[in-house]
Amino acid sequence: MTDAPLTDQRPASSPRGDRGRTARAADAAWGLVRRVHLGTRRPANWLQLFQFAVVGGSGYVINLAVFALLTSVGDVHHVLAAVGAFVVAVSNNFILNRIWTFRSQGALDDHAGFQAARFLAVSVAGLAVNLLVLLILVDVAGVSELPAQAVAVAVATPVNFIGNKLWTFGREPRPR
Repeated sequence: MTDAPLTDQRPASSPRGDRGRTARAADAAWGLVRRVHLGTRRPANWLQLFQFAVVGGSGYVINLAVFALLTSVGDVHHVLAAVGAFVVAVSNNFILNRIWTFRSQGALDDHAGFQAARFLAVSVAGLAVNLLVLLILVDVAGVSELPAQAVAVAVATPVNFIGNKLWTFGREPRPR
């Protein structure tokens, strides 16, 4: 029996492509982090964040009002009420963000349907964060439903802003 030289052999269940995918995913993640970091240096981005927060504030009030109505008047379970409140608030936020917050990025030049689909995808990611925090606060920590929803919406806000800034409305405006 001869000893085979030690080589970098991977098992058959782990094809060489796994390392390439991992490296590409890491590169993409660092690229996003770099983009966000560089974006914090531009004053116009801080203005957009303020506008996004104002729109988000209106959506926040709408979300909590619909949530309160559904849970107290409609006696709807807090998770279903959060989803219902999300649908109403996300519609408000898309319209206002498209018209006001991201207008300077050429948002009105792009097809509203494509932007709406992207906005919804980003918002669903934010909703996932919202629901996770809501479930932890209500079902694990015993926090009352409305304050828990208020915290959960606030925690999900950065996911929504970064996703919409970089993907939904994230292109340079066309020259006019």
